[in-house]
Amino acid sequence: MGSTQFGNFEHFCRDSTLPVCNVLSDQHDQSGPWGGCELTGIPLGKGKILGNLGSILLCALAIVTSIYLIFRSERKKAAVGRREMQLFLAGYIVISICEIFTVGEFPLSDRVRIAFTGIHLAFIVATTWILMLNAIVGYQIIDDGTPVSLALIAGSAFMLLVGTGYITLDTGFHWTGYWDDSYQAPNRNIALYVLYQLAPLVFLVAFYILEAALVLRVLGESRPMIYLTSAAVSFALGQIFNYVVSRYICDGTSGKIDGALFETLFTLISVVLVWVFWSSITEDDWPMPSGTAYP
Repeated sequence: MGSTQFGNFEHFCRDSTLPVCNVLSDQHDQSGPWGGCELTGIPLGKGKILGNLGSILLCALAIVTSIYLIFRSERKKAAVGRREMQLFLAGYIVISICEIFTVGEFPLSDRVRIAFTGIHLAFIVATTWILMLNAIVGYQIIDDGTPVSLALIAGSAFMLLVGTGYITLDTGFHWTGYWDDSYQAPNRNIALYVLYQLAPLVFLVAFYILEAALVLRVLGESRPMIYLTSAAVSFALGQIFNYVVSRYICDGTSGKIDGALFETLFTLISVVLVWVFWSSITEDDWPMPSGTAYP
Protein backbone atom coordinates (compact mmCIF):
# COMPACT_ATOMS: atom_id res chain seq x y z
CA MET A 1 0.00 0.00 0.00
CA GLY A 2 1.50 3.31 -1.06
CA SER A 3 1.97 6.18 1.35
CA THR A 4 -0.76 8.20 -0.37
CA GLN A 5 -3.23 5.38 0.33
CA PHE A 6 -2.33 4.93 3.99
CA GLY A 7 -5.25 5.78 6.23
CA ASN A 8 -7.82 5.85 3.45
CA PHE A 9 -11.21 4.22 4.08
CA GLU A 10 -12.90 5.03 0.76
CA HIS A 11 -12.42 1.60 -0.81
CA PHE A 12 -13.10 -0.24 2.45
CA CYS A 13 -16.42 1.55 2.93
CA ARG A 14 -17.32 1.07 -0.73
CA ASP A 15 -16.82 -2.69 -0.65
CA SER A 16 -17.62 -3.63 2.97
CA THR A 17 -19.99 -2.93 5.84
CA LEU A 18 -17.74 -1.53 8.56
CA PRO A 19 -18.73 0.33 11.73
CA VAL A 20 -16.10 3.01 11.10
CA CYS A 21 -17.97 4.08 7.96
CA ASN A 22 -20.77 5.44 10.16
CA VAL A 23 -18.55 8.27 11.35
CA LEU A 24 -17.06 8.99 7.91
CA SER A 25 -20.42 9.44 6.17
CA ASP A 26 -22.38 12.70 6.13
CA GLN A 27 -25.51 10.61 6.72
CA HIS A 28 -23.75 8.72 9.55
CA ASP A 29 -24.69 5.34 8.15
CA GLN A 30 -23.21 2.96 5.58
CA SER A 31 -24.04 5.23 2.63
CA GLY A 32 -21.48 7.81 1.61
CA PRO A 33 -19.50 9.35 -1.25
CA TRP A 34 -17.77 6.01 -1.83
CA GLY A 35 -20.82 4.46 -3.56
CA GLY A 36 -20.85 0.69 -3.97
CA CYS A 37 -23.61 -1.83 -3.30
CA GLU A 38 -25.94 -0.86 -0.46
CA LEU A 39 -28.10 -3.23 1.55
CA THR A 40 -31.78 -3.03 0.71
CA GLY A 41 -32.87 -4.69 3.94
CA ILE A 42 -36.42 -5.12 5.20
CA PRO A 43 -38.65 -2.08 4.55
CA LEU A 44 -40.13 -0.63 7.75
CA GLY A 45 -42.06 2.22 6.19
CA LYS A 46 -41.32 5.95 5.90
CA GLY A 47 -38.12 5.19 3.98
CA LYS A 48 -36.58 3.24 6.86
CA ILE A 49 -35.10 -0.24 6.55
CA LEU A 50 -33.80 -3.00 8.79
CA GLY A 51 -30.64 -4.27 7.12
CA ASN A 52 -28.18 -7.05 7.92
CA LEU A 53 -30.78 -9.05 9.82
CA GLY A 54 -28.56 -12.13 9.61
CA SER A 55 -25.71 -10.28 11.34
CA ILE A 56 -28.11 -9.02 14.02
CA LEU A 57 -29.31 -12.55 14.77
CA LEU A 58 -25.76 -13.90 14.83
CA CYS A 59 -24.72 -11.12 17.20
CA ALA A 60 -27.54 -12.16 19.52
CA LEU A 61 -26.24 -15.75 19.30
CA ALA A 62 -22.72 -14.50 20.03
CA ILE A 63 -23.93 -12.73 23.18
CA VAL A 64 -25.71 -15.84 24.46
CA THR A 65 -22.74 -18.06 23.59
CA SER A 66 -20.25 -15.76 25.34
CA ILE A 67 -22.37 -15.65 28.50
CA TYR A 68 -22.48 -19.46 28.44
CA LEU A 69 -18.69 -19.64 28.06
CA ILE A 70 -18.21 -17.23 30.96
CA PHE A 71 -20.28 -19.50 33.18
CA ARG A 72 -18.41 -22.54 31.89
CA SER A 73 -15.14 -20.79 32.75
CA GLU A 74 -16.37 -20.20 36.28
CA ARG A 75 -16.43 -23.97 36.82
CA LYS A 76 -12.70 -24.22 36.03
CA LYS A 77 -11.57 -22.87 39.39
CA ALA A 78 -7.92 -23.86 39.02
CA ALA A 79 -7.56 -22.84 35.38
CA VAL A 80 -4.74 -20.43 34.57
CA GLY A 81 -6.07 -17.10 33.28
CA ARG A 82 -9.70 -17.82 34.12
CA ARG A 83 -10.57 -14.25 35.11
CA GLU A 84 -8.56 -12.82 32.25
CA MET A 85 -10.40 -15.04 29.74
CA GLN A 86 -13.72 -13.94 31.23
CA LEU A 87 -12.61 -10.33 30.77
CA PHE A 88 -11.98 -11.03 27.08
CA LEU A 89 -15.40 -12.65 26.68
CA ALA A 90 -17.06 -9.70 28.41
CA GLY A 91 -15.41 -7.38 25.88
CA TYR A 92 -16.65 -9.56 23.03
CA ILE A 93 -20.19 -9.33 24.43
CA VAL A 94 -20.02 -5.52 24.29
CA ILE A 95 -18.67 -5.70 20.72
CA SER A 96 -21.56 -7.95 19.69
CA ILE A 97 -24.13 -5.65 21.28
CA CYS A 98 -22.67 -2.63 19.50
CA GLU A 99 -22.46 -4.51 16.19
CA ILE A 100 -26.23 -4.97 16.26
CA PHE A 101 -26.60 -1.20 16.00
CA THR A 102 -23.57 -0.29 13.87
CA VAL A 103 -23.31 -3.04 11.25
CA GLY A 104 -26.97 -3.93 11.59
CA GLU A 105 -28.99 -1.32 9.74
CA PHE A 106 -31.24 -0.23 12.57
CA PRO A 107 -33.32 2.94 12.05
CA LEU A 108 -31.45 4.97 14.68
CA SER A 109 -30.82 8.69 15.04
CA ASP A 110 -27.42 9.91 13.86
CA ARG A 111 -26.20 10.69 17.38
CA VAL A 112 -27.13 7.27 18.73
CA ARG A 113 -25.42 5.48 15.84
CA ILE A 114 -22.27 7.57 16.30
CA ALA A 115 -22.24 6.76 20.01
CA PHE A 116 -22.58 3.03 19.36
CA THR A 117 -19.83 3.25 16.72
CA GLY A 118 -17.47 4.95 19.15
CA ILE A 119 -18.07 2.25 21.76
CA HIS A 120 -17.78 -0.49 19.12
CA LEU A 121 -14.43 0.60 17.75
CA ALA A 122 -13.05 1.28 21.23
CA PHE A 123 -13.97 -2.19 22.45
CA ILE A 124 -12.54 -3.87 19.35
CA VAL A 125 -9.14 -2.35 20.11
CA ALA A 126 -9.37 -2.92 23.87
CA THR A 127 -10.65 -6.50 23.58
CA THR A 128 -7.99 -7.64 21.11
CA TRP A 129 -5.41 -6.08 23.45
CA ILE A 130 -6.89 -8.07 26.35
CA LEU A 131 -6.69 -11.24 24.24
CA MET A 132 -3.00 -10.64 23.56
CA LEU A 133 -2.37 -10.13 27.27
CA ASN A 134 -4.18 -13.41 27.92
CA ALA A 135 -1.32 -15.11 26.07
CA ILE A 136 1.24 -13.38 28.31
CA VAL A 137 -0.73 -14.47 31.39
CA GLY A 138 -0.07 -18.08 30.39
CA TYR A 139 3.64 -17.58 31.05
CA GLN A 140 2.86 -16.84 34.71
CA ILE A 141 5.16 -13.82 34.94
CA ILE A 142 2.57 -12.48 37.39
CA ASP A 143 0.10 -14.73 39.18
CA ASP A 144 -3.10 -14.83 37.17
CA GLY A 145 -6.41 -13.73 38.62
CA THR A 146 -4.79 -11.47 41.19
CA PRO A 147 -5.79 -7.81 41.62
CA VAL A 148 -2.41 -6.80 40.14
CA SER A 149 -2.88 -8.93 37.02
CA LEU A 150 -6.45 -7.82 36.44
CA ALA A 151 -5.64 -4.17 37.16
CA LEU A 152 -2.76 -4.15 34.66
CA ILE A 153 -4.91 -5.73 31.95
CA ALA A 154 -8.04 -3.67 32.61
CA GLY A 155 -6.10 -0.43 33.14
CA SER A 156 -4.08 -0.66 29.92
CA ALA A 157 -7.17 -1.74 27.97
CA PHE A 158 -9.10 1.20 29.43
CA MET A 159 -6.50 3.66 28.11
CA LEU A 160 -6.84 2.21 24.60
CA LEU A 161 -10.62 2.23 24.95
CA VAL A 162 -10.75 5.89 25.95
CA GLY A 163 -8.30 7.00 23.26
CA THR A 164 -10.02 5.14 20.43
CA GLY A 165 -13.47 6.10 21.66
CA TYR A 166 -12.58 9.78 21.87
CA ILE A 167 -11.12 9.93 18.35
CA THR A 168 -14.15 8.12 16.91
CA LEU A 169 -16.68 10.29 18.74
CA ASP A 170 -14.78 13.51 17.92
CA THR A 171 -14.79 12.48 14.26
CA GLY A 172 -18.53 11.81 14.31
CA PHE A 173 -19.70 14.68 16.52
CA HIS A 174 -17.21 17.30 15.21
CA TRP A 175 -16.33 18.40 18.75
CA THR A 176 -13.01 19.98 17.72
CA GLY A 177 -13.32 19.85 13.94
CA TYR A 178 -9.83 18.32 13.76
CA TRP A 179 -11.03 15.25 11.86
CA ASP A 180 -13.51 17.00 9.54
CA ASP A 181 -11.37 16.38 6.45
CA SER A 182 -12.10 12.66 6.96
CA TYR A 183 -15.50 13.31 5.37
CA GLN A 184 -13.90 14.18 2.05
CA ALA A 185 -12.71 11.49 -0.38
CA PRO A 186 -10.67 9.40 0.13
CA ASN A 187 -12.04 9.56 3.71
CA ARG A 188 -8.61 9.55 5.27
CA ASN A 189 -8.24 9.19 9.03
CA ILE A 190 -4.80 7.93 9.96
CA ALA A 191 -5.53 7.67 13.70
CA LEU A 192 -8.57 5.43 13.21
CA TYR A 193 -6.76 3.50 10.49
CA VAL A 194 -3.92 2.63 12.87
CA LEU A 195 -6.16 1.96 15.87
CA TYR A 196 -8.99 0.13 14.12
CA GLN A 197 -7.28 -1.55 11.15
CA LEU A 198 -3.69 -2.19 12.19
CA ALA A 199 -3.49 -2.41 16.00
CA PRO A 200 -6.01 -5.28 16.40
CA LEU A 201 -4.20 -7.24 13.68
CA VAL A 202 -0.87 -6.80 15.49
CA PHE A 203 -2.45 -7.87 18.80
CA LEU A 204 -4.01 -10.97 17.24
CA VAL A 205 -0.81 -12.06 15.50
CA ALA A 206 1.12 -11.54 18.75
CA PHE A 207 -1.47 -13.63 20.61
CA TYR A 208 -1.06 -16.50 18.14
CA ILE A 209 2.75 -16.41 18.27
CA LEU A 210 2.89 -16.21 22.08
CA GLU A 211 0.39 -19.03 22.53
CA ALA A 212 2.11 -21.19 19.91
CA ALA A 213 5.43 -20.76 21.71
CA LEU A 214 3.79 -21.63 25.02
CA VAL A 215 2.15 -24.78 23.69
CA LEU A 216 5.02 -26.08 21.58
CA ARG A 217 8.00 -25.04 23.68
CA VAL A 218 6.72 -25.07 27.27
CA LEU A 219 4.01 -27.73 27.18
CA GLY A 220 5.64 -29.75 24.43
CA GLU A 221 2.25 -30.56 22.92
CA SER A 222 0.74 -30.12 19.46
CA ARG A 223 -2.93 -31.02 19.90
CA PRO A 224 -4.00 -27.60 21.28
CA MET A 225 -2.48 -26.01 18.16
CA ILE A 226 -5.33 -27.52 16.17
CA TYR A 227 -7.80 -25.33 18.05
CA LEU A 228 -5.58 -22.24 17.97
CA THR A 229 -4.85 -22.53 14.25
CA SER A 230 -8.50 -23.27 13.48
CA ALA A 231 -9.44 -20.09 15.36
CA ALA A 232 -6.93 -18.09 13.30
CA VAL A 233 -8.16 -19.58 10.03
CA SER A 234 -11.80 -18.94 10.96
CA PHE A 235 -11.07 -15.32 11.83
CA ALA A 236 -9.12 -14.85 8.59
CA LEU A 237 -12.03 -16.29 6.58
CA GLY A 238 -14.38 -13.79 8.20
CA GLN A 239 -12.12 -10.91 7.20
CA ILE A 240 -11.83 -12.21 3.64
CA PHE A 241 -15.61 -12.37 3.36
CA ASN A 242 -15.96 -8.87 4.77
CA TYR A 243 -13.17 -7.08 2.88
CA VAL A 244 -12.81 -9.07 -0.36
CA VAL A 245 -15.96 -11.06 -1.12
CA SER A 246 -18.58 -8.75 0.40
CA ARG A 247 -19.28 -6.63 -2.68
CA TYR A 248 -19.81 -9.73 -4.83
CA ILE A 249 -22.25 -11.19 -2.31
CA CYS A 250 -24.10 -7.88 -2.12
CA ASP A 251 -24.30 -7.53 -5.92
CA GLY A 252 -25.26 -11.17 -6.36
CA THR A 253 -28.12 -10.96 -3.85
CA SER A 254 -29.32 -7.51 -4.97
CA GLY A 255 -28.34 -6.03 -1.63
CA LYS A 256 -30.11 -8.58 0.57
CA ILE A 257 -26.91 -9.70 2.38
CA ASP A 258 -23.21 -8.97 2.23
CA GLY A 259 -19.97 -10.22 3.73
CA ALA A 260 -20.71 -8.78 7.17
CA LEU A 261 -23.00 -11.75 7.83
CA PHE A 262 -20.15 -14.22 7.31
CA GLU A 263 -17.65 -12.04 9.17
CA THR A 264 -19.90 -12.15 12.24
CA LEU A 265 -20.34 -15.91 11.92
CA PHE A 266 -16.66 -16.76 11.48
CA THR A 267 -15.62 -14.37 14.25
CA LEU A 268 -18.04 -16.12 16.61
CA ILE A 269 -16.59 -19.49 15.62
CA SER A 270 -13.09 -18.10 16.18
CA VAL A 271 -13.94 -16.85 19.68
CA VAL A 272 -15.43 -20.22 20.61
CA LEU A 273 -12.30 -21.99 19.32
CA VAL A 274 -10.08 -19.62 21.32
CA TRP A 275 -12.03 -20.57 24.44
CA VAL A 276 -11.72 -24.28 23.57
CA PHE A 277 -7.99 -23.79 23.05
CA TRP A 278 -7.64 -22.02 26.40
CA SER A 279 -9.69 -24.73 28.09
CA SER A 280 -7.54 -27.47 26.55
CA ILE A 281 -4.25 -26.02 27.84
CA THR A 282 -5.59 -25.42 31.34
CA GLU A 283 -6.54 -29.04 31.97
CA ASP A 284 -5.17 -30.51 35.17
CA ASP A 285 -2.78 -32.85 33.37
CA TRP A 286 -0.74 -30.09 31.70
CA PRO A 287 2.54 -29.24 33.50
CA MET A 288 1.76 -25.58 34.33
CA PRO A 289 2.90 -24.81 37.89
CA SER A 290 1.26 -21.66 39.24
CA GLY A 291 3.51 -18.77 40.17
CA THR A 292 6.49 -19.93 38.12
CA ALA A 293 7.80 -17.85 35.24
CA TYR A 294 8.55 -19.93 32.18
CA PRO A 295 11.96 -19.73 30.55
